Amino acid sequence: MPHMKEDFESLVRRTPLSEPLGRRDFLKTTLGAGFAAAVLPVMAQTVIKTDSVGLTVGQIEIDVDGQSVPVYRAQPAGKTDLPVILVVSEIFGVHEHIADVARRFAKQGYLALAPELFVRQGDPRSYPALGELIEKVINKVPDAQVMGDLDACVAWAATHGGNADKIGITGFCWGGRIAWLYAAHNRDIKAGVAWYGRLVASTSGNNPALTPRQPIDIAASLKVPVLGLYGGKDGGIGQDTIEQMQAALAESGSRSEFVVYPNSGHAFHADYRPSYVEADARDGWQRCLAWFKFHGVA
Repeated sequence: MPHMKEDFESLVRRTPLSEPLGRRDFLKTTLGAGFAAAVLPVMAQTVIKTDSVGLTVGQIEIDVDGQSVPVYRAQPAGKTDLPVILVVSEIFGVHEHIADVARRFAKQGYLALAPELFVRQGDPRSYPALGELIEKVINKVPDAQVMGDLDACVAWAATHGGNADKIGITGFCWGGRIAWLYAAHNRDIKAGVAWYGRLVASTSGNNPALTPRQPIDIAASLKVPVLGLYGGKDGGIGQDTIEQMQAALAESGSRSEFVVYPNSGHAFHADYRPSYVEADARDGWQRCLAWFKFHGVA
């Protein structure tokens, strides 16, 4: 309905940008320390560093059918009944940038959980070559495994200070695709935000046995509202696929929306990479927070 769109846009304008810059705490944990080898060297002059003052942060372990899954957790210290955000990483795993994003959400009052979803296949942060990382780790990860690990995070949050009625998910690149799929998998979550996640099957390296469905395949049945944040110059995600997804969502009556930034390419939110576009990243972050608030997560 038109007035709902106007209300959301008003909320975007009223949502204050967080100010995460500050002295970084050097985390004495496995997750969230340093950057993945495949993205080195980082753009140190633009890296956002969010402190942990007033937060409880660090690595926890969640058991999933006998497998210990490491999760970076960030939340306001000493508080309970918190809204929950699942933070799903790029193919590089839970390195410093993803942990920082979790702390940004915690500064906004969320219990943020960033699980290492590649733990069974290998350590994605240790591969210096992108192709090797994709071949040996990423292409071996089943969607069903990912959905199960995220379900376990939701269950953990419900018994560790999180509000089970206020859960959202966000993800970047590989994690953006997962955000769409999890919104279809778990209809109890309130909302999702997908940052430049693939929408259709890859033309190479796609394994239907492990990744049987793509976001375009679940659009017709998607009930959870998802905000898609994409770059108009993204060479890996064609504008035609965004248009296909928009048409499928419109036909199903979904409340999901897209924002396409014409001057950005892929990974425009990744402040540690040359692809970073500060203005669009800040606008996307503001829209992300407003989307979760508008749809009852906050």
